[in-house]
Amino acid sequence: MTHPGLENKRALVTGASGAVGSAVAEELGRAGVKVAVHFRSNEEAAQAVVDRITAAGGDAVQVAGDVSNSVDAKSLVSTATDLLGGLDILVNNAGITRDALLARMSDDDWDAVIDTNLKSAFLCSRAVVRSMMRARSGRIINVSSVAGLMGNAGQANYSAAKAGLIGFTKSLAREVASRSVTVNAVAPGFLESPMTDAIPEITRKEVVKMIPMGRMGAPADVAGVVAFLASDLAAYVTGQVLVVDGGLAM
Repeated sequence: MTHPGLENKRALVTGASGAVGSAVAEELGRAGVKVAVHFRSNEEAAQAVVDRITAAGGDAVQVAGDVSNSVDAKSLVSTATDLLGGLDILVNNAGITRDALLARMSDDDWDAVIDTNLKSAFLCSRAVVRSMMRARSGRIINVSSVAGLMGNAGQANYSAAKAGLIGFTKSLAREVASRSVTVNAVAPGFLESPMTDAIPEITRKEVVKMIPMGRMGAPADVAGVVAFLASDLAAYVTGQVLVVDGGLAM
């Protein structure tokens, strides 16, 4: 088995209607995990992910909610737990960008990105952590970014949120390690996705020049690392940040 220990586990993947989230949900589904596919507004895309998982012989349901809202996040976790019969894995992947140079960045642009990319991980993790600690088993995996390690001009809000996820990961890992619950982060670099499709070709070429492996990554590259961290292979790995960027930030 590629990912030992995942058969019949139950996972909630937030932001699973997007490129990375859908790849993670489908990878976990292929490994035998029952997956709750979360979306906030794009129900059609989330249902397509569910359909692909079930068509491949997996088990998936869709769940909706605003993970940056305390009431919604708690309800979302409760719904996913009820539908799947429990939760063993939480992947905090939900994220947005509202890029602007700091001098032009509005309060709303700052707050929306911090709330969606960072606060949501706090809210969802808080909602699952007690049951995981009682079970003395669980995996929490936070999707950060190399922007949280290096910074990125025009993304002070996004970089701050992703850097905050790293500190959050390490702190929570220390709190729950004695109960055999692991908390780790994945930090993707530039990925082929609808977001990067909008980058002008000349800029794209400059970005690729900075990547030692000479190409952008794929969402599947991130999904494989998330599945590893969720599996028994990573049972003694916690508080770590695995960078998936083709060497960009090394």
